[in-house]
Amino acid sequence: MKLSLVIDELVTEKGMDRSTLSAIMCEGIVAAYKKKHPDLDISVDYNKKTDEIEAFIKKTVVSSVQDDSLEISIRKARALKDDVSLGDVLEVPFEEKLGRIEILKAKQVIAQRIRSIEALSVYNEFKPKEGTIVYGVVYKNEHSGSIVKLGEAFAFLPKSLMIPEEKLAIGYSIRALLKEVLAEPRHENQLILDRSSVDFLLKLFELEIPEVFEKLVEIKKAVRAPGYKSKVAVVSHDKNIDPVGTCVGVGGARIKPILRELGSEKIDIIEYSSEIESFIKGALKPAEINRVELINASNANVWVDEDQRSFAIGKMGQNISLASQLTGVNIHLVKNEPIELPQIEEALENLG
Repeated sequence: MKLSLVIDELVTEKGMDRSTLSAIMCEGIVAAYKKKHPDLDISVDYNKKTDEIEAFIKKTVVSSVQDDSLEISIRKARALKDDVSLGDVLEVPFEEKLGRIEILKAKQVIAQRIRSIEALSVYNEFKPKEGTIVYGVVYKNEHSGSIVKLGEAFAFLPKSLMIPEEKLAIGYSIRALLKEVLAEPRHENQLILDRSSVDFLLKLFELEIPEVFEKLVEIKKAVRAPGYKSKVAVVSHDKNIDPVGTCVGVGGARIKPILRELGSEKIDIIEYSSEIESFIKGALKPAEINRVELINASNANVWVDEDQRSFAIGKMGQNISLASQLTGVNIHLVKNEPIELPQIEEALENLG
């Protein structure tokens, strides 16, 4: 069985060293022999000189052979090795060839061992990067998601973790959160990516805004409706730093790379306030709010002009929903009642 060409091909394709591949192939051949002869003590070795795998079987040296598969006569044993005695265990060549079924078993074992070694290599390389932003190129699009090439490794971006309506063209460079690194591939995928979570958004802020990374500007809370809008509440721990302006940057220089990464998704950056009424007003941007009144710890009435109502509610109610999530308060919109002329006249008389 000539192996050098096979090993050379695998060295090039898999990037594995020759000694490891030789050991794996020997392991596969042993498994194949064991399938056919489970009770025999068989070992194999790769002979570099002959470029072949050689099989050996252990036999006990006896004076009279009763079982040829387990015993060897003292005469035959001394023809192989001079200094043997009765009762010694000797490794002798095993000449039986493997059949088609056994060869198939060998191939399965070899392929599985190579996959296991590759999986361990990927795990060791990427596990320290779990929870961080990685850069990749879209390699293939499937019904269930996209395959993204990260250097020499491949990662999977499931449809459920993609930005809705996002179209990823093959060859397109993207950033994503390395959500999970599996010890063993699951459905052929070992590296799982994410672009739809709040965590991905927060990591983008850390990458693009040094003050956020350095904790001079803290993101108190962020909520997200992927593909539509995110709301991010920020606060400064330095009185000389404007948290909103810092995140936006001069002419939007800092927020624009994040917006480009998220496609059509909008981001509202709001200055966090411990005064809940003020925080609710900011959270409902871009709507202009007239008044906020807390009903209790978890509910608030908000008065808006009619022309601001649609801004406050947002597309499919998502703006008011995100504002409620951000503030932790259920927001109820109240329509401003127009002031009638008699009311104005009465108010003027009372002033007089």
